[in-house]
This record gives sequence, structure tokens and C-alpha cells, in this order.
Amino acid sequence: MTDAPESTSSAPQPTQPTADGQEPAELHEEPHDANVGSRLNWLRAGVLGANDGIVSTAGIVIGVAGATTSVTAIATAGIAGMVAGSLSMAGGEYVSVSTQRDTEKALLTKERWELENMPDEELEELTRLYEAKGISRRVAEEVARDLTRNDALRAHAETELGLDPDDLTNPWHAAGSSFISFAVGALIPLVVILLPINGARVWATVGAVILGLILTGFLSARLGKAPEGRAILRNVGMGILTMAITYAVGKIFGTTVA
Repeated sequence: MTDAPESTSSAPQPTQPTADGQEPAELHEEPHDANVGSRLNWLRAGVLGANDGIVSTAGIVIGVAGATTSVTAIATAGIAGMVAGSLSMAGGEYVSVSTQRDTEKALLTKERWELENMPDEELEELTRLYEAKGISRRVAEEVARDLTRNDALRAHAETELGLDPDDLTNPWHAAGSSFISFAVGALIPLVVILLPINGARVWATVGAVILGLILTGFLSARLGKAPEGRAILRNVGMGILTMAITYAVGKIFGTTVA
């Protein structure tokens, strides 16, 4: 008597490779972080802040260099521009994000009141929100009930408002990030133009600024999943235009004063 072949229905089935020969994505342990989008936004804001610091400070120091060869005057203008720009960016972000945080808190307060005073209506609302995502009515009701029993406010905040009650926007983080990123970007033209290379001071600064703008253009495009070449050209083009205009203004002003 021959042995019957063993059933393989319970054994894991081999996974077919993808067209490029790689293993399917489900075989790889990928970290899932609900806050990754928020972190990417902060990173993008930091890159843009550095870009602003490079361009605005370069415009100031090159404009002053067009009017005078005094290192003291150039350094004073550059440092003042860096400090003023950093504080302005930080203050603007703090005010803007504080307003956003106040709005988020107000929405959560309203949602909390509705859950306490209109629980049935809120359960139905949550059910319909899940239905709108393509879930059947029966499953949507089950999901809504389970989530409501677990944490009703979180369920409504995330599904209805797109908010995490434990991770609201932080104005101090935004202000600090903007201050630091602007200052770091500003240091590139400021340090280079103060190097002891009198004959090539302006051109060295232009070269350093272009390299900095290539980097920030590349990073901003990568973070936004946009074509890098176009972003770099746009970034560098605007930087060169800014420096050319401010240098010309400095030359005209310096000649007139002289």
C-alpha cells in the first residue's frame, strides 16, 4: 500500500517573485509610523528655510560688496540679515502654527461635546464616514462601534478631522526648526564672503551659494517626489537673479555715494 501524499493546504505557499526578480513587498518588514507624514513636512520646511537663508543672506552680502570693499560693513550687514531673517522666520512660524493649534483644540473640544451630548448621532456619523471609504454598511457599523468603545474621541478625530489628539502641531518646534534652518543656510554666503580672498570674494560666494541651492533644490524635490532637475534649475536661477540684482543695486548705490 502506498502512502497518501501529505496535504500542503496548511503549509505556507511559496511566494512568486515580482517582474524585476525582487521579493514582494509583504516579505519585508517595513516600519509603519503614523507620524511619518508630519516629520516629512517638518523636514521639507527645514530645507525651504535653509534655502531662504542662503538666498536672502547672499543677496544682502553681495549687495553690500557691490557698494563697498569694507569687510566690516559686509560682515555687519550679513550678520544683521542672518539674525533678523532667523527671528522673522521663527516668529512667523510660531504665530502661524499657534493659530493652527488653537483651531485643532477648538475642533477637539467641539467633538468632545458632541460625543457627550449626541452619542447616537456621532456613532452614525462615524459609520457613514467608513462607508464613504468603501466599507460595507455592516462592517462599517462594527468598526464604528468597536472604535467608539475603545476611544471615541480618537476615532472621530482621526477619521473625521484628520487629527491625532496626542500629537497636535507644536509652535515651538516649528519656530525652532525655522530659526535653525534659516541660520544654517545663511552661514554659507556669510562665511565664504568673509574669507581672506579679496579679488575673488564675490565669485567665491556665488559659487558656494549655487552649490547650496543645488543641494536644497535636490532635497526639496526628493521630499516632494518631483523631478530634481527642474527644481534645481529653478532654485539656482532664482538665486543667481537675486544676487545679480542686489549686486547691481550695490554698485549703483556705491557709485552714487562715492
